[in-house]
Amino acid sequence: MKVDGIHTRSIWLEPDGWTVAAIDQRRLPHEYVVARLTNCDRAADAIRAMLVRGAPLIGATAAYGVALAMREDASDAALAIAYNKLIATRPTAINLKWALDEMRRALAPVKPADRVAAAYQRAAEIADEDVAINQAIGAHGLKLIEAIAARKKPGERVNVLTHCNAGWLATVDWGTATAPIYQAFDKGIAIHVYADETRPRNQGASLTAWELGHHGVDHTVIPDNTGGHLMQHGMVDLCIVGTDRVTADGDVCNKIGTYLKALAARDNNVPFYVALPSPTIDFTIHDGVKEIPIEQRDAAEVTDMTGRTHDGRIETVRIVPQGSKVANYGFDVTPSRLVTGLITERGVLKPDRASLAAAFPERVAREQEPLPAS
Repeated sequence: MKVDGIHTRSIWLEPDGWTVAAIDQRRLPHEYVVARLTNCDRAADAIRAMLVRGAPLIGATAAYGVALAMREDASDAALAIAYNKLIATRPTAINLKWALDEMRRALAPVKPADRVAAAYQRAAEIADEDVAINQAIGAHGLKLIEAIAARKKPGERVNVLTHCNAGWLATVDWGTATAPIYQAFDKGIAIHVYADETRPRNQGASLTAWELGHHGVDHTVIPDNTGGHLMQHGMVDLCIVGTDRVTADGDVCNKIGTYLKALAARDNNVPFYVALPSPTIDFTIHDGVKEIPIEQRDAAEVTDMTGRTHDGRIETVRIVPQGSKVANYGFDVTPSRLVTGLITERGVLKPDRASLAAAFPERVAREQEPLPAS
């Protein structure tokens, strides 16, 4: 997608061919800073500290983290250490494990002398595959938007509500939930996005709004609790969100607050779609509420907020009284019964086991393969 008219990915290789560069998303929207990752530890820290975030981008970063590790030591022991170090960074997003498993499968049969080249090749493939997948998600989701636009009166826009940031910043490019939005905009469809602020990290207000603005898409930032009101008054045509993990039965784990949006959508007959690449499907689990580990994050994300003062300074302030307890659950699970459809690279699917397994039989088979020892 575009930053000031220049096509930009969220992660890329520098001209030296081995340094990994990524947009530091902690600094947006007030500063545009590129971080350079030069070893596996820095890649792990980038994931853990949310310099990079979003399930697909976490996976791509982890893949490059393995490649960086192989530059320093391409032994079997080093591969195992890198795998374990990276997989421990974030517990909820399944793309992390998927990408690391892909790297292990690709590198285990390769001689250590050839592993660096093989690692960078597979990591680049994972990044490019993500872009192609998201483009396909956009094409399938575009049809949903086009159908709504066709029912509109001349001059009326299609209003989409989204939650958190499932945009190109959360992937390598295009985004998941935003891919249909960008394709509709590029096609000339009148479209408007309500972006939930998404407390506590404000990814909607700081990231989704930033990238939509840079691409020229009309949007409005709203407090998290406004979506239900908008739906009651017919101001939302459809919801599209992303996800960090989808179970084999179609339950959806996404940023905290998604479940409440799905409930409001159901009560007001607003279609609720989830956009996801197939690596986000975890065919090993079935009950999302019981089986998906929910990350609990630092209390400072709730107690503190960072912003730009009116005189231009960037400051962090505390908004919660000293001594108050804080709970900071990063995700919640939306049961499949509340999901209208899953927008994947192979079409819009019903959120159930039969539909997912039929669309991605190779993924089901892959889950059953043992990982090579390393």
